[in-house]
Amino acid sequence: MVASTTVHQFLLDFVVMGYYSITMKSSKSKLTSKYQTTIPQEVRELLLLKKGDEVIFEIENGQVVLRKATALDLEYLSSVASTLSEWNSENDEEAYKDL
Repeated sequence: MVASTTVHQFLLDFVVMGYYSITMKSSKSKLTSKYQTTIPQEVRELLLLKKGDEVIFEIENGQVVLRKATALDLEYLSSVASTLSEWNSENDEEAYKDL
């Protein structure tokens, strides 16, 4: 038996034998008219979010992942902000002023 097959079989046995359970929880939140929402308490606790923290929305393969922003994320976003001039108009300011 090849090593990768052994590891795969071990993991399969581990899950099937009940040593590990995969748990998925869902929470919901309603969008306001300004497309704002409250992050549910359980999610805030899991991500260790506090008031004023920033979050990152990652989109990959049609799914969105929400995570707490790190210092590296914020540094990167700050460095590319000047390249996003297409969203820097008076119309945009008016449209998004209440966000």
